[in-house]
Amino acid sequence: MHEMSLAESIVSLVESHAEAEGFSRVKAIWLEIGELAGVEVEALTFSLDVVMRESLMEGAQVHIRRQPAQGWCLACSQAVEVRDRVSGCPLCGSHQLQVSGGEALRVAELEVE
Repeated sequence: MHEMSLAESIVSLVESHAEAEGFSRVKAIWLEIGELAGVEVEALTFSLDVVMRESLMEGAQVHIRRQPAQGWCLACSQAVEVRDRVSGCPLCGSHQLQVSGGEALRVAELEVE
């Protein structure tokens, strides 16, 4: 389950920022997760609950924003929303799609004290 290592990395990142910025507690965190990021949201949420214990993030609310996957169709020259890496363009059916978004996992916001 790579979500546990993702959760540990998120806590480590936040702790580094806490040291640099001088905050002592995180009340809430907003994560943006792309549809093609390969992250199981429920597993990540569970893992965060475990690794946030006894850290400055203990008790923080975790908010998840799903980001749709975006692509560029080379055949019809249109930006389109894609469901996965194997489906064709929803406009013309071509499989000449370049994924241009929806692959990232990022910390978007923190509410801190």
